[in-house]
Amino acid sequence: MATTKRRYKGKVYTTHLLRRSYREYGKVKHQTLGNISHLPEPVIDLIRCALKGEAVVPAETSFQIERSLPHGHVAAVFGMLRQLGLDRLVASKRSRQRDLVVAMIVARLLDPSSKLATARGLDEATSSLGEVLALGPVDEDELYGAMDWLLARQEKIELALSKRHLSDGTLVLCDVTSTYFEGRTCPLAHMGHNRDGKRGRLQIVFGLLSDPEGRPLAVEVFAGNTGDPSTVAPQIHRLRSRFGLERLVLVGDRGLLTAARIREDLAPHEGLGWITALRAPAIRKLVEGGSLQLSLFDEQDLAEIHDPAYPGERLIVCKNPLLAEERARKRAELLAATERELEAITEATRRAKRPLRGKERIGMRVGKILGRYKMGKHFRLEIEEERFSWEREEAKITEEAALDGIYVLRTNVAAEEISTEKTVEAYKNLSRVERSFRCFKGVDLKVRPIHHRLAERVRAHIFLCMLAYYVEWHLRQRLAPLLFDEQDPAGAAERRGSIVAPAQRSEGAERKARTLLSDEGLTVHSFQDLLSNLATLCKNRVTTKLPKPISFEQYTLTTPFQRRAFELLEVPIRM
Repeated sequence: MATTKRRYKGKVYTTHLLRRSYREYGKVKHQTLGNISHLPEPVIDLIRCALKGEAVVPAETSFQIERSLPHGHVAAVFGMLRQLGLDRLVASKRSRQRDLVVAMIVARLLDPSSKLATARGLDEATSSLGEVLALGPVDEDELYGAMDWLLARQEKIELALSKRHLSDGTLVLCDVTSTYFEGRTCPLAHMGHNRDGKRGRLQIVFGLLSDPEGRPLAVEVFAGNTGDPSTVAPQIHRLRSRFGLERLVLVGDRGLLTAARIREDLAPHEGLGWITALRAPAIRKLVEGGSLQLSLFDEQDLAEIHDPAYPGERLIVCKNPLLAEERARKRAELLAATERELEAITEATRRAKRPLRGKERIGMRVGKILGRYKMGKHFRLEIEEERFSWEREEAKITEEAALDGIYVLRTNVAAEEISTEKTVEAYKNLSRVERSFRCFKGVDLKVRPIHHRLAERVRAHIFLCMLAYYVEWHLRQRLAPLLFDEQDPAGAAERRGSIVAPAQRSEGAERKARTLLSDEGLTVHSFQDLLSNLATLCKNRVTTKLPKPISFEQYTLTTPFQRRAFELLEVPIRM
């Protein structure tokens, strides 16, 4: 086959001719047999190969895919981890232990499961993670050893994260949660205040420190019967002694930074500020003492007051009408439910057949009802041997309803350092820590149930989950245009107006929720659905069916959604 090219009037013309060569009287001559320039290029290439004597066979009989590994989600998460330098924070030099820890962090985001299931997934190559890290065979004992190795480096890693995201005078968000435990042999597992609704289960408690944006920086595990206020002193020690912060403002809810903890743990430390909230009885005392006038909220929803009981402190009073409506609705429902149950007990004492008798038996049934609905303070009860009666305390209900929607923040930070609005915003930012707890315990990281028997392994497991959420937090920030997450905080704040008002979504977030499409017309996903979508981008091992086989890697073609995701992440697909 002879191929010639010629240029005419700015265009290039290509001609493919079939020719026969022969010798005549000692000279080589060429005979054109046909012009095949009109044929498609693939057909021309096929003819060229055939004329060269090459064997031409169908593609499906020439190649075989040895293995196809889900890869896109691995590239996204592992690429983000490396871009954050988290692998270098774990250890400056690469080692087998570091690679195993990195694998567990990534696997916690991709497919949260037990360490045994994680080891099998890495060993059996259910994704490209083990191949990307060149781990080879992995068993669960190696992962347990890597967890022990990681725990010994926890303080160093948390110190590096604090230096990266905190500075003197910064706000630090602090909160505590609990989660249930499987088994009864771990010394950390105890009965305590259960937040997961798993009655009769042992649990552990862990506290999380975050920066004002919600990035997790440090975590500490406590015994399951530890009260929230008891965790404050260890957290202060960590911030002041380990992280070397001389000036900081600790933000915690009213159940964590109680009056006793402020007096005993916070006040003795010079340079330590705090922001918390008052409980309902303390707010009621402000009203009774005259420091808090409910008429303040006739034309505003935010005011700063002072009270002799809080010398040198600022009290910021807020009223949220929507919160008031919600509390009124919830109270009405709980009162109605309590009344139905109490009336059932009253009827039981009056029935003709086997009536309910005895103060102790009646009292036990009443106690169960009041313990369930927490409305005992709003009822007057009379329990006798053969009768039971009740009635509402309308005056107390009205008194409580007057404070619906009102909450009071308490801080020792001067207004010159943090304004009134910024103080309220700082306290409301605790919702970011609560969101991280939902990711810890929900569909993203699945920190529970915990099966580890050794206390140090439990601590290492929680720390691994914290590092995984650190990666997830940054992934969500980058991928926000493709997620239902808010991508325009400034726009959301503008629509909100007052800092006291409920949070609002920006116009862009509203549009995404309404149309289920991004601004670029791509389908909006949840975080887990996005990772599942990226997982369809596979890394294939292909081998030729030739006498001397040749193997090579071939990636599946990316979809527009996948290309956009990797553009936002700024990480490579091929690793």
